[in-house]
Amino acid sequence: MPSNYLESVQKQFAYYKLLGEKTMAQVSDDDLFWHYSAESLSIAMIVQHLAGNMLSRWTDWRTADGEKAWRERDAEFEHVLVTRAEVMEKWEAGWAKLFAAIADMQEDELDNLLYIRNQGHTYMEALNRQLAHYPYHVGQMVFIGKMVADAGWQSLSIPRNASDSYNATKFSEPKARKHFTDDMNGDKP
Repeated sequence: MPSNYLESVQKQFAYYKLLGEKTMAQVSDDDLFWHYSAESLSIAMIVQHLAGNMLSRWTDWRTADGEKAWRERDAEFEHVLVTRAEVMEKWEAGWAKLFAAIADMQEDELDNLLYIRNQGHTYMEALNRQLAHYPYHVGQMVFIGKMVADAGWQSLSIPRNASDSYNATKFSEPKARKHFTDDMNGDKP
């Protein structure tokens, strides 16, 4: 049976990238840098961290450890970026590196090993590790976005009190195998 794991994981990552982008589009430039307290993160800090992780993990991923010596992880949690353009540039650079790595993988290599902090992971395990990590932080971004946008927030999923109408629409359609990310360009999950 042929596997479509790489296609599926790429769609999952693309979905969470889109959620982050839709969140950032709903907040002001200033709100990208807002944080609740000295110990909490801003959306910009989370983007720095995600990009730092992606660039480190997926640069020379076949031959070098995923935790690069040049990565300054602690600085990812400081105010480094100061403009929306810088935030978006970091965001795109990180995701581009991840998607290039996925495009470079073949299904028959998924059991091959790579290393993260000197610990061996199969390619599939490394992707699954990041598929848990990146959405965790995108969820934080969404939560912050909802707080700062408040009543102006446009739901990224099924809005409150709209489940019945959403389900009625979905159940009126013919049954089909469809990945939930196939609806990303307008429909809600």
